[in-house]
Amino acid sequence: MKKKINLVVKKEENNIRVDVFINKREKDFSRTRIKNLILDKKLKINNKIITDPSKKIFFEDYIDLAIPEPKKTSLKPFKYKLDIIYEDDDLIIINKPSGMVMHPGAGNYDNTIVNALIYYDKNSLSNIGDELRPGIVHRIDKNTSGLIVIAKNNQAHENLSNQFSKHTITRIYRLLVWGKLRPSQGKIETFITRSSKNRQMMEVSRTKGKKAITNYKTLKIFENKNIPTLSLLDCKLETGRTHQIRVHMNYLGHSIVGDDKYKKKIRKIKNINPILEEKLMNLNRQFLHARTIGFFHPKKKKEMIFNSILPNELETVLKILRNACK
Repeated sequence: MKKKINLVVKKEENNIRVDVFINKREKDFSRTRIKNLILDKKLKINNKIITDPSKKIFFEDYIDLAIPEPKKTSLKPFKYKLDIIYEDDDLIIINKPSGMVMHPGAGNYDNTIVNALIYYDKNSLSNIGDELRPGIVHRIDKNTSGLIVIAKNNQAHENLSNQFSKHTITRIYRLLVWGKLRPSQGKIETFITRSSKNRQMMEVSRTKGKKAITNYKTLKIFENKNIPTLSLLDCKLETGRTHQIRVHMNYLGHSIVGDDKYKKKIRKIKNINPILEEKLMNLNRQFLHARTIGFFHPKKKKEMIFNSILPNELETVLKILRNACK
């Protein structure tokens, strides 16, 4: 990996953002990485430190971007059997269980996916990101299960990050929501920003935040006199914002079953099948599973697609619903 990037702006590159300029010239570096380096005071334009990634550059400007040595991690290994469904020299595909967080953070520094990866093979993880997140290219929520891709080296990490930032990764989630969506399939396109009421939550905004696009499709509607109306959906992401599907479903008024943060008030359900009621009330997770992930392999340059079946606790709920609707 280069230690420094030195570039001179050409005529045709006049008056564009510096982070866009560097990303176009240095395709091995993701725009997110470039932005973070700029914010970390690693950029000089004409020998002057610049900390604004949106700074415009002009013909014959000298651009210097320092690439620091990755920090060594001192994370505790966690003896845990990861559900690895694919591995090669560049990446690992893991089927994450619900209830496990991706990386160390406030309240949990030891029993995370990252700690389990350190135990599995601490010497085969990318280390260009946050020192608490070796190998982590993207995340799914603690109480969501399903597929995640882990980078085993820095070249793979940059390549995959670029695919994520360009929204070319295929990600399909399966979920169960309250009620039924009308129309039964469609596209949700909004801005998502941090909630003004609770900094740990996100919310839809008309004017600020990041653009978020979710494509949804109803697979099955469950309804009769013994069960509440519930819908099984697939959601395909065009963007990957924090809590995106959960926020979008709540925004439509159809919260995900089991979601304890993004939920509408649900009326007391009468005459419900008691077995179903027990399963729904004691789910201890949201009914949200990352079932498909697809991308172009960083080295082989061929498309790879992986699928995962629903975990038992979610499949059991569907089985009861199917039986109830016979």
